[in-house]
Amino acid sequence: METKDIVTYVDHTLLTQGATWKEIKQICDDALTYGTASVCIPPSYVKQAKDYVQDAMAVCTVIGFPNGYMTTATKVFETEDALANGADEIDMVINIGWLKDKKYKEIEEEIRRIKEVCGKKILKVIIETCLLTEEEKVVMCDIVTKAGADYIKTSTGFSTAGATFADVELFAKHVGPQVKIKAAGGISSLEDAEKFISLGASRLGTSRIIKLLKQETATGY
Repeated sequence: METKDIVTYVDHTLLTQGATWKEIKQICDDALTYGTASVCIPPSYVKQAKDYVQDAMAVCTVIGFPNGYMTTATKVFETEDALANGADEIDMVINIGWLKDKKYKEIEEEIRRIKEVCGKKILKVIIETCLLTEEEKVVMCDIVTKAGADYIKTSTGFSTAGATFADVELFAKHVGPQVKIKAAGGISSLEDAEKFISLGASRLGTSRIIKLLKQETATGY
């Protein structure tokens, strides 16, 4: 797989707490230069970034990030606000405590409500695999499918670990045919990126791939 093709799978990401507009603008420029799928940035920069890139680049942002334990009403409002500011894609974090408590209906309803707000805009559901059992991951594949989300996503990149090959393989076996997979967090080489794609990932959440292409030190998300 050629490098230029791998890059088209990348959500070029900057979600650090201290991210400045200068840094956000730079990843937008890099994304435009290298042809990534989107930029994934904090909600507070969505309007500025969308005004900057216009229709030349999809802008993705995060909801309920990174812990996921906000109320559903809060997440719905965050989503509405992000879309009003020009977001093209939404990456939401599930309520992990609800999953541990087996509140499956509540999780499904939350995802469904956010997808209703998104309409035709892409919704990705972050389940934070590093905090889940194998059984919980399989349960979430079913919930995400039934709720009508567009993607299931491995990780925020802010917890104890990121994407693994095993988790992407597991997703590929258990999600419905309409649900795509996003691997995120810790993808640090073109070889790993290509393997995630071969295992079934349609998106890669990472900042490191573009840094590698720019011959910069590949640190961060």
